[in-house]
Amino acid sequence: MVERHVKELYDKYSRNEINRRQFLERLATVVGGVAAAYALLPLLENNSAHAAIVAADDARLVTERVTFAGAQGDIRGYQAWPKDGGKLPGVVVVHENRGLNAHIEDVTRRIALAGYLAIAPDGLSPMGGTPADPERAIEMIKNLRMDETIKDFTAAAAYLKTHPQSTGKVGVVGFCWGGAMANLLAAHSTDIIAAVPYYGKPLQAEGVAKIKAPLLLHYAGQDERINKDIPDFIAALEENKIEYEMYMYEGAEHAFNNDTNPARYNNEAAELAWMRTIEFLDRKLKG
Repeated sequence: MVERHVKELYDKYSRNEINRRQFLERLATVVGGVAAAYALLPLLENNSAHAAIVAADDARLVTERVTFAGAQGDIRGYQAWPKDGGKLPGVVVVHENRGLNAHIEDVTRRIALAGYLAIAPDGLSPMGGTPADPERAIEMIKNLRMDETIKDFTAAAAYLKTHPQSTGKVGVVGFCWGGAMANLLAAHSTDIIAAVPYYGKPLQAEGVAKIKAPLLLHYAGQDERINKDIPDFIAALEENKIEYEMYMYEGAEHAFNNDTNPARYNNEAAELAWMRTIEFLDRKLKG
């Protein structure tokens, strides 16, 4: 029961529903004191030093920092692809609300190793780029102009489609805030032909009607904030005859794929969702 209360508190804190002081005060009450709360904190917070699944210097990959023209000026990005891979399909990787961090760069390398030209744009580029402090990144994300931000990520898809290393086929994978963006790109980009939102905010019916790409939807069973809108989303997908696959990972928390977040990471759900993601992308982009 204590573990459940701790997770619920951390979820509220990470969604910025309570500030750090409030979080620590309530955590101390749950775990039996201030000392215990501070001892537990490192296990709950994102640990950027967590060992990457694919090392940044993996010899099998080419990685680089790039910029491309977006609606709000130059957009920075992290790009990866296999050495000697020839022309490859492209995948836009969209970060969580903490911006382009080490975890998302690792995910980008994982996708590249599966045989893709992958790019993770920094959605905070118009505001100077992702800061080192993840809490500041959350605040910055809230102040983005979403109409222009959608155009920036649409430009990322166009960039991959015309890249010399690309076959011209492009998909998108997004997580949390990026999952919502993946849904939006499926509706707004004519270059996206496959979209994989992880626990992303569902589109309203008018947005669903604009979707042009098949969807692979991943949701966490313990994610009431997102899941309350799923029935209407699915009904709109059915009504508009949009191709989709949906999986619900019972017992998993929002952000279950983030292995740098011990409070939420669910290894079983993450591995199964990843297998399904790569299989879906292979069918839609390599077939």
